[in-house]
Amino acid sequence: MSAAFHFHALTPDTILDAIESVGIYPETGLMPLNSFENRVYQFRCDRGNRYVTKFYRPERWSDEQIREEHRFAFELADAEIPLAAPVVLDGESLFQFSGFRFALFPSIGGRAFEMDNLDQLEAVGHFIGRLHQVGKGGQFIARETLTAAMAAEALAELLASTHVPEALHRDFAAAGQALANAIEQAWISTTSLRLHGDLHPGNILWTPDGPGFVDLDDASCGPAVQDLWMMLAGDDHERRIQLDTLLGAYEEFCDFDMKELALIEPLRGLRMLRHMAWISRRWQDPAFPMHFPWFADEAYWQRQIRDMQAQVVQITQPPLRLQPF
Repeated sequence: MSAAFHFHALTPDTILDAIESVGIYPETGLMPLNSFENRVYQFRCDRGNRYVTKFYRPERWSDEQIREEHRFAFELADAEIPLAAPVVLDGESLFQFSGFRFALFPSIGGRAFEMDNLDQLEAVGHFIGRLHQVGKGGQFIARETLTAAMAAEALAELLASTHVPEALHRDFAAAGQALANAIEQAWISTTSLRLHGDLHPGNILWTPDGPGFVDLDDASCGPAVQDLWMMLAGDDHERRIQLDTLLGAYEEFCDFDMKELALIEPLRGLRMLRHMAWISRRWQDPAFPMHFPWFADEAYWQRQIRDMQAQVVQITQPPLRLQPF
């Protein structure tokens, strides 16, 4: 049975009944929040507390993988790192109802993080450094570890799907294989630590007290630079300034191995392939054709071929370095 079918059964009444089953009684309606992978809603309870509830996509993570996510969140919260840690009720943070698994989190208010604001970027560097300081204190057992092999796996999944247009299949396969090979060749051995895993600007809220992290759903093990490279944007000069700001703040709390900068472009290439495979895998969920309609257009796949070819070239270039003074 598909995960999409399961979400069809997640009706508003089911959501309310699930929340009430753990002793929380919504006073307001359920406001859906932006999330494709899971189903996430915000509400206020009858005691005036604001919550976010996340219903995990069936068949994606095991119970132990979700519990590892929660344990990591608790460790971070204990270290006073600002993030939304799961609510614990009667000693449990992962709840079951009518075949669904869900969790509750305190609602964190805030506005969008401004990538071009160096003061905000410095504060984010501090908090990533603190996050990694905690992340180095253990390893995930059940959750995945980022590897170069994931590129070939994502490509194989795409080529086995029906989404790559037949007329472009050969060119797409060639460009994808070249990218997977380039990622494999450029990958270097580094220290692996527990990561946020998907730390893009959309997963950071700016609060009156500074940055707040949300969504550890993609927590994984891997190189530290995975949680840093998505903070960089613009031309090389701009990215060097951003990198200098970010790492200067980061290293106040956690050492950074500069050789990991060589992984920025391989990781970008890996994200390209995995993102396409993710949409392909979720296409039967009605939310995906609605929000990614261009995925079914031949022009999209032509752009992906060009982008993969360009990324191969980028991977072969000297890695980004700190801004010289």
